[in-house]
Amino acid sequence: MSESIRIVLADDHAIVRKGLRTLIMSEPEMEVVAEAADGVEVVELVRQHQPDVILLDMVMPRQSGLEAIVQIKKENPEARILVLTSFAEDDKVFPAVKAGALGYLLKDSSPEQLIQAIRDVHRGESSLHPAIALKLIRELSRPSDLPPTEEPLTEREVEVLKLVAQGLTNHEIADKLVLSERTVGNHIGNILSKLHLANRTQAALYALREGIARLDSE
Repeated sequence: MSESIRIVLADDHAIVRKGLRTLIMSEPEMEVVAEAADGVEVVELVRQHQPDVILLDMVMPRQSGLEAIVQIKKENPEARILVLTSFAEDDKVFPAVKAGALGYLLKDSSPEQLIQAIRDVHRGESSLHPAIALKLIRELSRPSDLPPTEEPLTEREVEVLKLVAQGLTNHEIADKLVLSERTVGNHIGNILSKLHLANRTQAALYALREGIARLDSE
């Protein structure tokens, strides 16, 4: 059996934390290693435990979820963060994804959706509530204020980007293009750097916006 997914969860409501812990611990391959009641505490606990996935709310005392995401990602760019919140407002969603959250779920999601989202984020894949995905695609369909990249994507990078937009993992992309996973990772790093993007969620949405990929791509 593979090692368990170690999770730090942060929510300022004790009853929510208890419910989340009970749900997560019912999955044999998942464990909650620490719980935080505010945005300052979660940063400290992530530092201590180096979890596989950080599950956090956006609105918390002392420091917001967004401030915590920024701090966590600054200290560990590889940190995998899943936001679980009641808020679907643009001013919460867009900054969280820009700051590097891989997933954004609303608290009306089903337990099954949450467990699947934890697995997806653990694998480095994005997991967005459908309403949130739609908001982001609409936001990204506006003209970009970023300067066009001086260095265009190579043909191979465009191929990789299309597959990222279709939700494939690095392993699946490597199989499909007959490359090593390391090479795929390098290509994704180059794509993010050239396009001034923070993570593969943004890369996927960029590909959809620019018509490089479609939601119904085979």
